[in-house]
Amino acid sequence: MKKLVLAVFAFAALNMFAADLDLWKNSTLNKIVQKGELRVCLEPGYMPFEMKDKKGRIIGYDPDMVKKMAKEMGVKLKLLPTAWDGIIGELVTGKCDIIMSGMTLTQQRNLKVNFANPYIVVGQTVLMNKSLEGKIKSAKELDSSEYTIVTKLGTSAEVAIKKFYKKAKIITFETEADAASEVLNSKADAFVYDQPYNVLFMSDKGKGKLIHLDTPLTYEPLAWAIRKGDPDFLNWLNNFLRQMQEDKVLGFSEGLYQKWLVDTAWLKRVQ
Repeated sequence: MKKLVLAVFAFAALNMFAADLDLWKNSTLNKIVQKGELRVCLEPGYMPFEMKDKKGRIIGYDPDMVKKMAKEMGVKLKLLPTAWDGIIGELVTGKCDIIMSGMTLTQQRNLKVNFANPYIVVGQTVLMNKSLEGKIKSAKELDSSEYTIVTKLGTSAEVAIKKFYKKAKIITFETEADAASEVLNSKADAFVYDQPYNVLFMSDKGKGKLIHLDTPLTYEPLAWAIRKGDPDFLNWLNNFLRQMQEDKVLGFSEGLYQKWLVDTAWLKRVQ
């Protein structure tokens, strides 16, 4: 009887080992290591997270992070510029291994992809035409049919606008730069977008021309997206992120946060 029980346990253990082995073989992480290349989807138009410099090179917070990631994996890095409205589809169909593009973790997106732990938290704030200074003191006061509010199409900012503004006229654009320019050129009253982008815009083009209503309307964690059903890759990413946090690579007083979200010296590279 004991021999029979031991045989059953041995058989079960063997099956579990085989299942784990199959899971690892099919893991994106294993395929990346075997190919020797990490393919990353991103849209290089979201300052300061990813953008192109004057020479056409992709720079920013996320590219710096993914370079460290590829180095830790011991593989080459391939950045794949991808239109935002199709970026999840490119990931799901296997065109890339991961999305690292300042993507907000939302419940709707989480139905289609899995997310690693958030690496930074941002919120939606408002850049307002200076002509409204004194008249409008808070973001909620813009919810009137006399005002036009703009943002980028297909973003969490668009979701936030539709949630908070029921009366104002809402217009979306293909890029955040086009949307913000509408307010700069007095063709719209306000622009709603992620706080880091708005802070940088105010330090450059918006300085003295716009008003930043900087109290966030929302809580928005940014995270890396991968295909569903891949626990090995998710485990590696979360451990990598924890290591970067403990090593102060993402620090507020140093590291990537300081380099890209506090200092503005890099703006000269993209103007």
